[in-house]
Amino acid sequence: MDEQKIWFLVINALGSFAVIASYVAGMASHRNTEQLLWGRITPSLKTVYLVSMPLAAVGYLLFLYFIVFQLDAATVRIWDFDGFLIFDIIFMAILVFSAFWTPLTYKLIETQWRGWWTYIRLVLFIVGLASLALLCALLMISQREPAWSYWLAVAGAVVFFIQTGIMDALVWPAFFPYK
Repeated sequence: MDEQKIWFLVINALGSFAVIASYVAGMASHRNTEQLLWGRITPSLKTVYLVSMPLAAVGYLLFLYFIVFQLDAATVRIWDFDGFLIFDIIFMAILVFSAFWTPLTYKLIETQWRGWWTYIRLVLFIVGLASLALLCALLMISQREPAWSYWLAVAGAVVFFIQTGIMDALVWPAFFPYK
């Protein structure tokens, strides 16, 4: 496997571990408080989340598959730049900032300090912006073959952006009970 793809997979493995570890650590250190993370999300909106989150995860796997198994790392270009470097930056932003959401949210719940709310909004905005950059990168990419995999990757990026850029960055904060 190409060295650029190996680095890309390392970024994904470490970043994904960090995200999952932050969720597990938050839940373990704040037992029976997972409902607090939902804020004032209504039951019907919670149902939307419970559908959109797994769809976003599937979307992530679809574009990850296309990037790792279908692209030629040596020749792929995005906006006239090295495509894999762009993907590395985008995925680092998505994964690193996603790992901060749970700890910051629990800090806000514990302290009600306005600064935590600002940091949470910033983290969610950066993740949403990075997921939009991913979608744009896929739409601007020089390699789109095989077409079935490319279009599944684009569809996956759309669903992922809806979750991270709209549901998480805009909807969730509107229902979170920050005082």
